[in-house]
Amino acid sequence: MNKSYKRFWSMSEIREVETNMELLEKVLSKENLNNAYKQVYKNKGASGIDGVTVEELFSYIKEHQEEILWKIRNRKYKPQPVRRVYIPKENGKMRKLGIPSVIDRVIQQAIVQVLTPIYEEQFSNNSYGFRPNRCCEQAIIKALEYFNDGYDWIVDIDLQSFFDEVNQDKLIGIIRRTIKDGNLVSLIRKFLQSGVMEKGVVQETKKGTPQGGNLSPLLSNIMLNELDKELESRGLHFVRYADDCLIMVKSEKAANRVMESITTFITKKLGLKVNVEKSKIARPNNIKYLGFGFYKKINQNIWRPKPHIKSINKFKIKLRGILVRSKSISLDERLLKLKQIIYGWVNYFRIADMKMLLLREIDPWVRRKLRVIIWKQWKKIRRRYTCLRKLGISHRDAYVTANSRKGYYHIAHTRVIEAAISKERLNKRGLVNSLDHYLKVHVITN
Repeated sequence: MNKSYKRFWSMSEIREVETNMELLEKVLSKENLNNAYKQVYKNKGASGIDGVTVEELFSYIKEHQEEILWKIRNRKYKPQPVRRVYIPKENGKMRKLGIPSVIDRVIQQAIVQVLTPIYEEQFSNNSYGFRPNRCCEQAIIKALEYFNDGYDWIVDIDLQSFFDEVNQDKLIGIIRRTIKDGNLVSLIRKFLQSGVMEKGVVQETKKGTPQGGNLSPLLSNIMLNELDKELESRGLHFVRYADDCLIMVKSEKAANRVMESITTFITKKLGLKVNVEKSKIARPNNIKYLGFGFYKKINQNIWRPKPHIKSINKFKIKLRGILVRSKSISLDERLLKLKQIIYGWVNYFRIADMKMLLLREIDPWVRRKLRVIIWKQWKKIRRRYTCLRKLGISHRDAYVTANSRKGYYHIAHTRVIEAAISKERLNKRGLVNSLDHYLKVHVITN
């Protein structure tokens, strides 16, 4: 290194340049690739267009490892097009996902492992999505802090099909500011432009970061970090989880001003589309954010979290799918599936206020549906009578109930059936009460 170079660059800057030039080799290091393989194998997932499964991945890598590494180092590697799949959204529409081949997922994961520590130093503290040791719960808690500090006028800007609309040239330009290793940047661009196969036809991907790949979440955060920096430079309070961003101000006038200026920034500077119809200015009680709604307690001027009504309805639909009496599975299997759904939902909403919801609505409804299932399984009058007697019901009550011609749902709510198939007996059999679990995991935020 010549002396003139040393005069113009500090040692830290020199080390940064040298590190950047070695980034691709860090990506391709044995330890990093092994960790990437373990993560992809752990995540499982479907195969890409080549049909290679996660279970076949080890033998595939063993056979093609040297060839793959040589191609990457010499810019000859060509990622396979992703396989297009669709999953339903809450609004009835379909979300487009792209499933890369398993080997491409390993390489993407290897890139993510090297770049994440670098970009974590740049990312905003108000960004919570797809980041280590950060989650939705933290985003909600932060939003509540702002609401209760008086910033309860919300600018809710909806980015239209964000992952499909990302300007790749702008994204690569942003990446180049930090990553100076041209070989690595070239590899990232190849993944962006790998194409998508749908119904046997490969289509070009000149824009977007296809959802489904290991690299896409990090790239989305790199792109939207530009928005975070703009909001921070203006001194605005905000919370962002992936492309879901709330900006909070103290007045409706300020909210209108921010809505206009930030929409312009997103459109012109980032090259993204804003969904004008879905974007809005609202108060906390009129928004849904990450599945949560918000309300003020009576006689208390404090905003509190609760599950949004749409989240509750979605929860009920999941439960109903297990509790439908025509479903031909054993009672033990039903109870296991119920446990998984209830634990997952309650754990996610553990900071929300929902004691009364679970006590008065969810748990009684689940028990009633289970009683319907059990009553139907008993089928014959004689068996119903015998079962009721074994469960401590008197001869007269057992006889009348067993011979009743009323519908399943009505019978399940009678005094006799509730006494025979009691809450305690259902619990002993394996039913998890959502309220009981909620009281164990609930975290008070204020």
